[in-house]
Amino acid sequence: MSKTLVTGATGMVGAHVARALVARGDDVRVTVRGRAPVEAIAGLDVEVVTADVVERRDMRRVLKNVDRLFHVAGATSLRSGWHELHRANVLGTRVALEEALRAGVQRVVHTSTASAIGPAEGWGTADETQSFNAARIGLTFANAKAEAEREALRICAQGLPVVIVNPAHVLGPGDVQRSSTELVRRFLRREIPIYVDGALCIVGAADVARGHLLADERGVVGERYILGGRNFTNDRLFADLGRLSGVEPPAVKLPLPAALALARAAEALPGRPVITVEEVRAMALRWAYRSTKAKRDLGWTPGHHEQPLIDTIEWLRAREGERLGPPGARQPMVLRMAGFSLRRVEGAWRLLVDE
Repeated sequence: MSKTLVTGATGMVGAHVARALVARGDDVRVTVRGRAPVEAIAGLDVEVVTADVVERRDMRRVLKNVDRLFHVAGATSLRSGWHELHRANVLGTRVALEEALRAGVQRVVHTSTASAIGPAEGWGTADETQSFNAARIGLTFANAKAEAEREALRICAQGLPVVIVNPAHVLGPGDVQRSSTELVRRFLRREIPIYVDGALCIVGAADVARGHLLADERGVVGERYILGGRNFTNDRLFADLGRLSGVEPPAVKLPLPAALALARAAEALPGRPVITVEEVRAMALRWAYRSTKAKRDLGWTPGHHEQPLIDTIEWLRAREGERLGPPGARQPMVLRMAGFSLRRVEGAWRLLVDE
C-alpha cells in the first residue's frame, strides 16, 4: 500500500499537516530526526521513522512505497547561523527531493515560506510574481529559504511533480520547538524591549495545513501559493496581543537606526542578547502579502484573523503558566518611562514640523 511521507512532522506546521493527512485517510509515515521531541505528534496514528533529511541513505529508506511527499522539514529561527540554516533548508531540500525523484514519488508539496518571496515594496503587499528581493538585506533565514525553493524548482524541472506553498508567519498551538510562536511567547514574558515600524502577515497553523492538502489536490506543478492571513502593522499586532492577553505591549518604539545601535550594543554584552541586529532588521520590513492565487486556484481561505493570536496565547498559558506575564502585567518601569519620554519628544517634534 502506498504511503504519504511527512518530513519535519515534529514541528508545528509538520504536525498539523500530518494530522490533516490522517484525517483525510492517508496512510502516513513521518520522519523524526535523532532525539527530536515527538510531543507534537503524540497519539497520532502514523508510522514514525528515525531519519535525517540530509542523509541520502535515510531518505532512500523512508521513501520506499511512498506515493506522496510533504517536505516540511527546515530550520526557521532568526538566531540560527548560516551553516544550520543552509543544512536544514537547502541541503535538506536537495537531498529529500532528489531522492523523491529517484524513488518515483508521484506528488510533492514543498513547504517554503513567504519570506522566500521577500518583503513588500513601499506600503503595498507582495504576491507570487515578486522576485526575491531580500538578498541585499542580509537576512540569513530568508536567503536560505529562497535558495531551498530554487532547489525545489530545479528538481521539479527534472521531472519531479512539485507544488510549493509559502506560508506567512504561522501561529497556533503545538509549537513545542519554539519556532514562529516565540514572538508571542516573548511578548507574554515582556521580553521585547523595543520595536520599530514594520508589518507582519499572520496565519493560523490549521489553515496552513489545510492549504497544504489543497495544494496537493489542486495545485499546479511548478507553481507556488502564498498562504497568508491578516497583515498587521507592528503597532496593531502588539496592541491586539495586549488586548487579547491582558499583558501591556512593549513601551519603547524607536527609529530604525537607534534600534540597530541598541541591538549591536546588546550583542556585544556577554550572554544571550535581548534582541539582535537581524531581529531588528527583520522587524523593520513590511512582510505583507496577498493570497489571491491560493484563494482563487486552490479554494483556500484563512479563518478569522484573531484566532491564531488567541490560540497561541491560550496554548502558551496552558503550557508555561506562571512563567508568563499574567493579565494586567505591565512593562518594566524603566521601559515605560522611556516610552513616555520618547512619545513626548516625538509629539513636540511634530508640532515644530507642522508649524
